[in-house]
Formats: sequence, C-alpha cells, structure tokens
Amino acid sequence: MYGTPKDPVGFDKYYFETHVPVAKKIPGLRRYEVSRGPVATPTGPAKFHLIATLHFDDMNAVQNAFASPQGQAAAADVATFASGGAEMMFFDSAEV
Repeated sequence: MYGTPKDPVGFDKYYFETHVPVAKKIPGLRRYEVSRGPVATPTGPAKFHLIATLHFDDMNAVQNAFASPQGQAAAADVATFASGGAEMMFFDSAEV
C-alpha cells in the first residue's frame, strides 16, 4: 500500500513503467493487481495513493519469493519512488 506521493504523476509513471516490470519477475508470482482511481474509506479519501495485491500460492511461496534476488530487487526499488511511504503486509487468504 503506497501512501500519497509528493509527485503522483511521477510516481505513476515510474511505478508502471519501471517497478511493475521488476516486480513481475519475482518467482512464484501468480497474479498482480493494482487499485484503479482514488483509494477511499467509508468516511472519505484514504491515505493511500495505490494498493498493489500480489498473489502467491501460500505464505511459504511469499517468503521464498522475497528472499530471491528478484524479490530483493523489487523490495529495494520501492525506496526509489515511494515518497509517500509504503506498507507491506503478507497473509494467507481463503475464499468464503
């Protein structure tokens, strides 16, 4: 989850042209989704500019993915463009 950057246009350009191709090389990545348009809460705008959801088979796959050279490169790249900060969360999910 990426906080609102100092330069949203520059963020979007870097994110989609540079960071996404780097992140798509992470081994075990099954699906990569991003929010479209403003991120909101029930009471109004959220503090986030963009939310990316990366799907893996399970928590073990996530750990292996981010331990890989490609995962390390993607994680390190975040500091290059995320002037509004970034929060990463890892979790298993289940369809209900």
